[in-house]
Amino acid sequence: MLNIYIIRHGQDEDNAQKILNGRRDKPLTKKGVKQAQKIRDKIIKSKIKFNKIYSSPLKRAHQTAKIISSKNNFPSPIILENLTERDFGSMSGKPVSKITDICFPKIIKTEKVVYFLKAKNSETFPQLIKRGEGVINQVKKENKDGNVLLVTHGDIGKMIYASFYGLKWEEVLKKFYFNNTDLILLSKSASQKNQKVIKKI
Repeated sequence: MLNIYIIRHGQDEDNAQKILNGRRDKPLTKKGVKQAQKIRDKIIKSKIKFNKIYSSPLKRAHQTAKIISSKNNFPSPIILENLTERDFGSMSGKPVSKITDICFPKIIKTEKVVYFLKAKNSETFPQLIKRGEGVINQVKKENKDGNVLLVTHGDIGKMIYASFYGLKWEEVLKKFYFNNTDLILLSKSASQKNQKVIKKI
């Protein structure tokens, strides 16, 4: 049986400054490093063993992956390009507070975040969910059983979730907030109704 876990990277410099990062390649903050160390220690305590770790190539995710693999005797992270965050296009580097002003009415507003649906040169969520499906298919092809960890980002992470469960992207954007170092178990055996997320360990 194959268990796929996904985790969002720790806080990076853009997160701390409330800047839309997308594919901007900023490193973890001190807080982000501590977040990654904390989830690593919880994984050790839970005795989950990962046979393989895949990581986005962006610094914030790859740093997180390396911290998790350290002290755990896990294999070194494998770069998987399709785990890269959504391309935010012209919204990259913009303040989070400006999303509504710039992108209205093409937004989805939730309790914790506002998602823009379209911007110049940006990746759309229909495109992103197809990329998420590709990630799931590749991981299943390369791994028949055991535990696999995907270290990724907020928007693409949610679309991987949507692809795995066959949910609509709009539904998943509203379903939960994927916070820094939240760990999610993707499992058909879990109750999808109660899989709001997040496997707290």
